[in-house]
Amino acid sequence: MIVVGGGVVGLTTAVVLAEAGRRVRVWARERAEETTSAVAGGLWWPYRIEPERLVGAWALETLTVYEELAARPGETGVRLVDGVHQGARLDELGDWAGRVPGLRAVPEGLAARLPVIDMPTHLAWLRDRLVRAGGTVEAREVTRLAEVPADVVVNCSGLGARALVPDPAVRPVRGQLVLVENPGITTYYTSVDHSSPVAAYFIPQPYGLILGGTAQEDDWSTEPDPATAAEIVARCARVRPEIAGARVLAHRVGLRPYRDAVRLEREELPGGRTVVHSYGHGGAGVTVAWGCAREAAGLVPAPAA
Repeated sequence: MIVVGGGVVGLTTAVVLAEAGRRVRVWARERAEETTSAVAGGLWWPYRIEPERLVGAWALETLTVYEELAARPGETGVRLVDGVHQGARLDELGDWAGRVPGLRAVPEGLAARLPVIDMPTHLAWLRDRLVRAGGTVEAREVTRLAEVPADVVVNCSGLGARALVPDPAVRPVRGQLVLVENPGITTYYTSVDHSSPVAAYFIPQPYGLILGGTAQEDDWSTEPDPATAAEIVARCARVRPEIAGARVLAHRVGLRPYRDAVRLEREELPGGRTVVHSYGHGGAGVTVAWGCAREAAGLVPAPAA
């Protein structure tokens, strides 16, 4: 079978399938390090993803896996980090929030020790785990799902699904980040209004402090905007003044693959071929990766006897 897409959802799904004994090839237009997943801040938390009633279960299942992987942070890229979601309230979140260990109300909002994923390290670890399970990753560009030469295709193409399926319901939500030299901040912070195109958050990573961000709907630009970058730094510096003088290391832009509802379902094609779709994860691909991967794997037909 062939998994189309080499981001965190595609690689995680391929790992689950390969470790279940299936022969899996991943076809990806870009290397994992070049995908939107690699640009992600990496904090586990449902963001810009629907529907909430399904997202909660996927996210909690993924949280359990990350808590286990955090025992080997240097290998897996997963660490547990303390922090605060400014202004968040338990009664405004779904039932899933009541099942997050240690999530509690504080004067600022909600605090918890949550997984923070160093995405470049984690994506490389997923790829290596897939190879150890007998899978492969190939640089291949797919223009039509019907042309993929496999009886079973798992479509984890993210924003690419807009043209590949085609599915015009998949839209970009542009996220711009600034990476700075960490001035000594060890906790994450978020202040996010889901109705606003701008937010303030910072996430400590081994390679620097990630500052965010934006959520610009239907914006396809992947070029960093200097004015936007300055605004991001200023918003974060209002929370932690030491950020204002931090040396800028890099600017990053990623296009989140947003859809009004994640598409996770099986489609039967003429000729007995099957496509399992798993795309439209918005800003939470890393947050739901393992839950969605296991559900997608369960939709794959059993091998012929």
